[in-house]
Amino acid sequence: MTAETSPSRPARRFRWPLHIHISTLFFVLVLLAGGSIAWLSYTRSAQMLERAAGDLLGRISQQTVGDTESLLQPVNASLRLLALQPLVRAGTLAERRESLAVLQEALLATPSVSSFYVGYATGDFFLLMRFTSDEDRRQLGAPREAAYVIQSITGQDGRFIFLDNQLAELKLRERPEYPRNYDPRRRGWFTQAMGSRDSILTAPYLFAATGKLGVTLARRADSGRAVVGADIRLSTLDDTLRRQRITPGSHLVLFDEDKRVIAYSEPGWQPRAVGGVVERPLLSALDGGGLAGLAARLPALDGAGEMPLTAFESGGRNWHGAVARLSMQGGRPIYLGVAIPDEELLVEARAIRDSSIVATLIVVLLALPLTYWTARLVARPIRELAVETAAIRRFDFAGAVKTCSVVREVDDLAADLGAMKGAVRRFLDIASLIAEESDFDRLLPRLVDETLAVVGARAGVLYLARDGDGGDGLDAVALRGADGNSLPMPFAPPGEAMAELVARGARSAVGELRSGHGAGRSCTGLCEAIGEHTLAYLAVPLLDRKQQRLGLLVLWFRQAPDPELVHFVEALSGSAAVSVETRGLIHAQKQMFESFVRLLAGAIDAKSPYTGGHCARVPELSKMLARAACAATDGPYRDFCLNDEEWEAVHIAAWLHDCGKVTTPEYVVDKATKLETIYDRIHEVRMRFEVLKRDAEVACWRAIADGADAVEARARLIEAWAQLEEEFAFVASCNEGGEAMAPERVERLRQIAG
Repeated sequence: MTAETSPSRPARRFRWPLHIHISTLFFVLVLLAGGSIAWLSYTRSAQMLERAAGDLLGRISQQTVGDTESLLQPVNASLRLLALQPLVRAGTLAERRESLAVLQEALLATPSVSSFYVGYATGDFFLLMRFTSDEDRRQLGAPREAAYVIQSITGQDGRFIFLDNQLAELKLRERPEYPRNYDPRRRGWFTQAMGSRDSILTAPYLFAATGKLGVTLARRADSGRAVVGADIRLSTLDDTLRRQRITPGSHLVLFDEDKRVIAYSEPGWQPRAVGGVVERPLLSALDGGGLAGLAARLPALDGAGEMPLTAFESGGRNWHGAVARLSMQGGRPIYLGVAIPDEELLVEARAIRDSSIVATLIVVLLALPLTYWTARLVARPIRELAVETAAIRRFDFAGAVKTCSVVREVDDLAADLGAMKGAVRRFLDIASLIAEESDFDRLLPRLVDETLAVVGARAGVLYLARDGDGGDGLDAVALRGADGNSLPMPFAPPGEAMAELVARGARSAVGELRSGHGAGRSCTGLCEAIGEHTLAYLAVPLLDRKQQRLGLLVLWFRQAPDPELVHFVEALSGSAAVSVETRGLIHAQKQMFESFVRLLAGAIDAKSPYTGGHCARVPELSKMLARAACAATDGPYRDFCLNDEEWEAVHIAAWLHDCGKVTTPEYVVDKATKLETIYDRIHEVRMRFEVLKRDAEVACWRAIADGADAVEARARLIEAWAQLEEEFAFVASCNEGGEAMAPERVERLRQIAG
């Protein structure tokens, strides 16, 4: 490419290698690495704090388990002592009342227990319950000063005895229905304790004494003839869990191996009692989002399973939770679940994190202006080149690349990008020309004109190979000058160029021609037409994909072109060769398609000889009608006009208007009636009408045989036959050839068929 075609760029005196800028940026990277290390140190510190908090939570969980067990262990100890008392062997009410002081001391030592009692294998029952509210007194009809009540079953005698704080009797109430309504031997706590050597804890149920919900801790006496028990209300367990809260938002819950709640630290929950059966909610149904997430991660509990401290997410919050088994011997195991929100558990760690983030942000904000200015200074040329490449992606190749940079590599990249942009712009101009021009005869001169304008040549000639000549014979099809005018004289390609191309198989040939003595007539005429005495030429063959010669492009210059321009014209000639080859393929494709259409139409006419060459006549008639419509100067078709593509569409549509007959059977194409296929199916319909007539005749004779009047029966038969004949005649008339039928006739056919 000549200097004239190269875009001019301003020169820069100071350009520095890229490594200098990398060294400068490396210092910044070191600062960033230091900041990253500081952030990593904070992250590790936060993890250590979280581990420490996890250990603390584990210890708190263990303490909560211990506190919860301490609620039950005194009760269990009291039961062990009561199981050794004479009370378990007493047979009368008087003997049992001698142990009231022991029961009172046990109640005072265990505030969580509402009553202690003994159930005997004989069916006797002895209970001492303390009153904790006036509601309990009203429920049992006790005096206001009553502090305790004895519920006793001895044989068939039932009594409620109300006592004061000194165990003095205040009131005696006989309850003869009590032994009939209550049998301790049928209670769950009795049967479970009888089947265990250790203490057992029941599931929540309704207490018989008060009707309140709670659990029972029971133990079999050593004699095996009695069971001692203690009732603990669920509200007592709730209060105990509530006192053990680690943080205000933590949740504590007691549940069984079925994950059903026994006690919960949050107020407002209560299991439902339906028909004496307690329906306790599942752990996953509690309002506390942490417990629902804890339940989802619990494994199957088999009496020994536990879950260590675990972090999880539930309800859009982060939690830490654990599950521990209470070491209660006998009965069904119970579990303590703890869930604590992270924002309360890790409040100090998050405060440290926030302080570190604030400090880091302050440092970043102070360094931001300097970093921003440096980054813009270095990245500005690259940004400009990015804008240029974005324009190239949009196929916008207007304007030259004027980006300059102190970085040597970036500056060289800008120069190469500008050269590439100019070359692609020239290629696209040629490609646009090839794509826009559909007439091959008009395309060739325009292609030569565009090539002359791009490379700055004085004249150009395009030759195409003759068909059947093997590419040896060439005909000039476009002779153009730089001014856009045609060169009228016939012009043969330079013999030296042709000889060089054939001998070397080269992609191009460069030479020089002079007018005057010894020069060819065509060369002298060309020099005179251009106004030059000497001309340099560049000959480039046009080759297809099989490297067969399609033609030759010869360009004439005032002086010999430089190698860059030669390479550019060689690449450019590829576009011309593709255009020539593509146009030839399109023309051959159209010819093949036209032959196929005519072959198909001939097959249709041969298949249906009754039409008499219908497919060949319709195209001529259609074109005559279309030409008449185009020629109209008034009326509805005065604005009707068809271009070349639309005329081609009319031509193809007219020839293929009956193409569906190719796959249609002959008996369908040429059938004379509606029911005709391989044969006329009207005979099947006639046979069915004959069967109906036969059935009517059989019915007539049967009626006569059964005693009906013969004359009337024959009259009805004749009438039925007449109706059937008339209906068949109607069906036969509908079977005539035609493409449409009146709606009323269609409706009557449906009535006859029905």
